[in-house]
Amino acid sequence: MTLPLHPAPRPPSRRSLLQAGSLVLLLGTQEIARGATILAVRVWPAPEYTRVTIESDGKLTAKQFFVTTPPRLAVDIEGIDLSPELRELVAKVKPDDPNIAGIRVGQNAPNVVRLVVDLKQPAMPQVFTLPPVAAYQHRLVFDLYPAAPVDPLEALIAERLRETSGGRAPAAAVAAAPTRPPVPAPAPPSAESDPLGDLIAQHANRPPPQAPVATPDPAPAPPAVAAAPPARGGGNNKATATQTDRIIIVALDPGHGGEDPGAIGPGGTREKDVVLRVAHLLRDRINATTVGGNPMRAFLTRDGDFFVPLGTRVEKARRVQADLFVSIHADAFTTPAARGASVFALSQSGASSTAARWLANKENQADLVGGLNVQSQDRHVQRMLLDMSTTAQINDSLKLGSVLLGEIGNMAKLHKPRVEQAGFAVLKAPDIPSVLVETAFISNPEEEAKLRSPAYQVQLADALMRGITRYFAKNPPLARSRSV
Repeated sequence: MTLPLHPAPRPPSRRSLLQAGSLVLLLGTQEIARGATILAVRVWPAPEYTRVTIESDGKLTAKQFFVTTPPRLAVDIEGIDLSPELRELVAKVKPDDPNIAGIRVGQNAPNVVRLVVDLKQPAMPQVFTLPPVAAYQHRLVFDLYPAAPVDPLEALIAERLRETSGGRAPAAAVAAAPTRPPVPAPAPPSAESDPLGDLIAQHANRPPPQAPVATPDPAPAPPAVAAAPPARGGGNNKATATQTDRIIIVALDPGHGGEDPGAIGPGGTREKDVVLRVAHLLRDRINATTVGGNPMRAFLTRDGDFFVPLGTRVEKARRVQADLFVSIHADAFTTPAARGASVFALSQSGASSTAARWLANKENQADLVGGLNVQSQDRHVQRMLLDMSTTAQINDSLKLGSVLLGEIGNMAKLHKPRVEQAGFAVLKAPDIPSVLVETAFISNPEEEAKLRSPAYQVQLADALMRGITRYFAKNPPLARSRSV
């Protein structure tokens, strides 16, 4: 009997099968080995909060631990191993980040990576996940809110007092300047907080809505009195009174930001970048203008590249008791042929055109792309409180939109010759005339090139400033109790 050159194959043993399986796990794809692949990491610093995002091709599971002294957040991410992408987080923290001092990453246990975020100040952290949307896959998000946020109205008052007092704003003056308290600042969204109670309390503490209407120039209101700093040298000297003036506040709302780039032109221009530059130019013009002897001040709902939810933009404008709200965008459409600027106001009864309805639906999805922590939001309550827009508010918004459209039409092509209306969520402040300006179609190559041009951005800011001035000339702000 002749033996074969090679032994006949034997059935694989259980041990060999296990070894082969282990080899497949070690040499196979990362999805098999770790459950998810880290695609990108991003850090979005801002004074209001800093966001850290970890994007992956599968949903990540995380457990968080917060330590108060010194303040730091530890997050254990399960089902993954330490990767070069995760190590990049360490270098992405900038020295001027107002909230994060540094990030440390390491393999805490098999298939468990621990991130430790060292904080510069006490914080109210949130950790949540977002499903795939738009260009993003799964995201694990850390939002780090300062425990003691700055009140925006107080910041505007302090800025004005610095100008009138030679560069110094006395703390006592800042504290005493408002003659009625501003709307309480909403606490950062938290799964443990009661958004229903918070939002209702904010609304209950406001005076009745006062939408500006066309009226004759009001008689000058008595100047408010702010406490001056105590005289040096001790003793019982009383603080002397200084006269101050009423600030007229225009809320500027640069659309999108942070995780939400907005529309992107064929040349790669991002809407969020263009509209922020236009808002900065317009802010400079507003801050250098007076109306009836009263100074104007611009308040930006975002002053950097970070995400702000739509409802928060509205509430921020109400907290500073803004006289106007102007949301700045750069339109996009499915075809590059669309061109021209547009101005929109809110509609209670339906959109004025199919295009207006389509655009409103697209803009209202910004929260999904930007990444809203839905577990901490009561959408029904937000909708209830922000759907109280009055006929007077809409009428004044149409007046504002009309003058803005006229000024833009003097320097650029218009998409429609009239103010359009639709259900934009960001225009639902019940007591502030509000408009949304689509400066041009960023999806049109020619208009994208204009939007990138500093000269064109200046022309846009000038046109918007002229429109705002014209509006106030015919519709003076009511003499309300806010003075500084």
